[in-house]
Amino acid sequence: MLALIGVWESVREFIATGGNVLYFVALALFFMWSLMIERYWFYTTVFPKEKKQIVEDWKSRIDTSSWYAYRIRDAWISRANDKLNERMLIIRTLVAICPLIGLLGTVTGMINVFETMSTQGTGNPRLMAAGISMATIPTMAGMVAALSGLFFSSRLEAKAKMHKESLIDSLPRQ
Repeated sequence: MLALIGVWESVREFIATGGNVLYFVALALFFMWSLMIERYWFYTTVFPKEKKQIVEDWKSRIDTSSWYAYRIRDAWISRANDKLNERMLIIRTLVAICPLIGLLGTVTGMINVFETMSTQGTGNPRLMAAGISMATIPTMAGMVAALSGLFFSSRLEAKAKMHKESLIDSLPRQ
């Protein structure tokens, strides 16, 4: 319990040093990871069952070689592809937004520095340092959030493509 309190205090100090913009970075990061975890769950548990059902439906068809059968096959593949790529645009958008939110933190931190300089002058480096850290910490947090999301979203896209190709290979054209 004491360890959790220590972690919570560290997080609270980090947010206090970086400013309120870090709440928005954390919110974007939470949504992004929630969606990515949902996609991993879909690829590992839900889609294999759907793929199995599609393959069974294709094999149970009497006609698998006519133009109409190929259109039905293409429609099933297209629907499966849509399900595989669901929410990927939102994930990529959140990955792209994280550095921008960090940049917003940079701007607010620099405004804080200029405000301190205008009221206190340039003679108090401690006050200026607080504003500069408030400017750099959100940028760093936004970049770290984006990098983690970028790596895993590209893995998700590769997984979706792999599942689609596997489905296509499972529905042979005769």
